[in-house]
Amino acid sequence: MENPQPRAPKDLNKPSHECGVFAIFGHADAAILTYYGLFALQHRGQESAGIVTSDGTNKVFGSHKGMGLVSQVFTMKDLEQLPGDRAIGHVRYSTTGSSNLKNAQPFLVDTSRGQLAIAHNGNLVNAAQLRIELEAEGSIFQTTVDSEIALHLLAKASDPSNPLASLRRMEGAFSMVIMGENELIGVRDPFGFRPLSLGRLDGAYVLSSETCAFDLIHAEFLREIEPGEVVIIDKDGIRSEWPFRRAKKSFCIFEYVYFARPDSNIDDMNVKEVRVQMGRELARLHPVEADIVVPVPDSGIYAALGFSDELGIPFDLAFVRNHYIGRTFIQPTQLIRDFNVRVKLNLIGEAVRGKRVVVIDDSIVRGTTARTRVVNLREAGAKEVHVRISCPPHKHACYYGIDFPDPEKLLANQMTPEQIRDYLGADSLGYLEVDSMVRATGLPKENFCMACFDGHYPLPYDEAFDKYVMENRRGKARLLPPAVQPALFADTKSS
Repeated sequence: MENPQPRAPKDLNKPSHECGVFAIFGHADAAILTYYGLFALQHRGQESAGIVTSDGTNKVFGSHKGMGLVSQVFTMKDLEQLPGDRAIGHVRYSTTGSSNLKNAQPFLVDTSRGQLAIAHNGNLVNAAQLRIELEAEGSIFQTTVDSEIALHLLAKASDPSNPLASLRRMEGAFSMVIMGENELIGVRDPFGFRPLSLGRLDGAYVLSSETCAFDLIHAEFLREIEPGEVVIIDKDGIRSEWPFRRAKKSFCIFEYVYFARPDSNIDDMNVKEVRVQMGRELARLHPVEADIVVPVPDSGIYAALGFSDELGIPFDLAFVRNHYIGRTFIQPTQLIRDFNVRVKLNLIGEAVRGKRVVVIDDSIVRGTTARTRVVNLREAGAKEVHVRISCPPHKHACYYGIDFPDPEKLLANQMTPEQIRDYLGADSLGYLEVDSMVRATGLPKENFCMACFDGHYPLPYDEAFDKYVMENRRGKARLLPPAVQPALFADTKSS
């Protein structure tokens, strides 16, 4: 069943969310609980949503997905038509593949071993290579999304007794849930780029991208799935396998800065508390004399609280967010100036008039939105405007599941901080430094991927191969460039 819905336009001025996955095994209300789990994970993807269910006896899986928010895609009637005691679900933001219904997840395929369904958060950096190889072996792809590759690998596994070994060919970021006719499988890549947690509810096992989904359905958090771990859940219980070679843990630190919900816990650290600490660190690095600290909702709120408390400057919510912009609207031309900014955040002028204002945001990407906010504050009568950013400058692309613009479109890659300050029209500008950001997490620096800040990629990405495929796939490339050595299985240091 399909239920196409209009969708919100992408905000190119912010790093875009990746995806969220949820799964449950052994509960009579699997579809409804998955719906609520996806609702809690909605912040991770707003383009499409889907659920696949099974009762473990009927060989035909139930499936429903569509474009739009979870509340737009599903009705109670839709959920009632998804029977079974096991389910996987997905909310999507397109980091690879176009944004249309055929690319909405979970993917469902028929194989010689029965039906398989998959939902994936992340990016495979060798997706182009694997796709060409699989097509040469006879695979027929239904979508343009790298997540489908895992299904083909499982379906074509050379060792039927150990099909999970076929996943070793994948490189990149992949936290995924896979449902077969007899089991539910959770997989996390050996670098641990993206989060994945295990919970329990009334004897049923639950998997989720974030723990906030457990809270909503009253599930007990058990633990995180370890990097490189595969958990298999079936009627006999749960067990773990470790098919991947060990790699240096490289969790995306931007989950703490921006992506994860503040009520989620990652590595035993509450996201909200980490953001408050980032605000404190930012205040120590870039103190300023001001009358008011103003966050950019929602992700800037907790860093602003920490900044305000550290310097003793009053905190106020001067920007008001419109939470009802999930559906596509008619874009004005010159009718409403700065429409894209004002439709999301409106300024309470009385709160800032005649005051020295500190604006706290989580990041600056292209800078156009930040610049417009400074202009709005000036027009409202702010005496001074000081901009503080609770992470370091973004200078590099992400190949592991975050949709950043091309590096040449990243403001910090084109200008010095002083030039950015002048471009924004701010009285001062201060970014959080890498060491201070890490210190706020309370975790070792070696645990994190910070490639978008420092350009140090834990897993090589073959840009030349990707460019070749992008330029040649339209004409069905006939000749392959030299195969890329899979970095995952090269000699690397173990964590």
